Amino acid sequence: MTQSYRIAEFPNQQQTLIATVEQDERTAYFYIWPAEPFRTQFAVRGCWLRNLLPAPAREDVEAMEQGIAPLLSAEHCRTLEAEPALDPAGLQVIWEPADDGAALWYQGQLLAVIPGWSLYQNRQVSFSAGCIRENRLTAPLGSASTNDYYARAESHRHFWRDWHDGHLWEPLQRELLKRYESRYGDSLKYYTIDQGSWPPMAISQHFHQGCWYFLTVGMCIRPMPWVDFLYEDLAPQYRRTELAMAIDAEVMTEENAVQMASALAGFAHYPWARLSWLGEGHTLESAVAPVGFDGFILSGALAGEAGQLALPKRDGEKVNLLWTTPVTAAEREFAEAGDNGGLRLIEKLREYGAHHIFLPRQQVVEPPAPGATAS
Repeated sequence: MTQSYRIAEFPNQQQTLIATVEQDERTAYFYIWPAEPFRTQFAVRGCWLRNLLPAPAREDVEAMEQGIAPLLSAEHCRTLEAEPALDPAGLQVIWEPADDGAALWYQGQLLAVIPGWSLYQNRQVSFSAGCIRENRLTAPLGSASTNDYYARAESHRHFWRDWHDGHLWEPLQRELLKRYESRYGDSLKYYTIDQGSWPPMAISQHFHQGCWYFLTVGMCIRPMPWVDFLYEDLAPQYRRTELAMAIDAEVMTEENAVQMASALAGFAHYPWARLSWLGEGHTLESAVAPVGFDGFILSGALAGEAGQLALPKRDGEKVNLLWTTPVTAAEREFAEAGDNGGLRLIEKLREYGAHHIFLPRQQVVEPPAPGATAS
């Protein structure tokens, strides 16, 4: 039986996905594999790269039935003759900044793209330079002028090159801090939360009109996963964010406020560590929520006009500021129980009079009946 060999392996930044190149004596393929914790959540994505045997006249059904990577039929191939095996030394994978899709480069030429949004649906989607007609194994990669994914792959390569040069962080950091300080006064303390790895991220602490403010710096460097799939053309309005927390100083000392705000350090990594995203009405569990509360809800609307702060655009895209507000266990269950539950919880909180600055309050949903189980 034909034996396929993995000739290259490239994990993404967060080790959630692994890009591989595999070939046998017949074909070469590009794959994106979910890491072990995500195997039940996401399927493997594949892309045909080249035939190492002459292209067959018809679809290679026999190989598919045997569970072998199939040859691509002649009508779909740029080259009908057998191509040489890939040299592992010439392979390079460039991950999308969202960390969920990747492009394969070979000896400086773009060979294939598996877009990140393809991870979240059932149909295989990929683009190969060796393909001239769309088929079930892949689609034509074309050129930057004919295929947006080709152009994106080139821009992603420039993105990583520019960040590798190390000159982009200080201007972004300075611009965000300037915007925060214009509203909430000087940055009193600055906590690095990137643990020494890319991307740089931090939390800036401020004191303004009797409240402690904590705001993340650097989340917006990367677009979040999932958003391209969910919002398509509107994705640039939703895929970048920074998080914030506000606490009334009369109800919490600075030390306790800092402890509560430490939740932001984990939340800032959440989208890429979990292959997820954060948006209006999303809830997150937290061990550092204040007594009587179980986690936080994210919202810009809850802040009203007082909490609106226009942030500098990033790569031409809007950056949303989401405030993290404590919620009880029952409220979090309510928000997570059905579609738009988080948005309905925000409405209840606004009706109660709650806003983005934390103060003790009553629970705004009915507690579950004794013995009841969540549906």
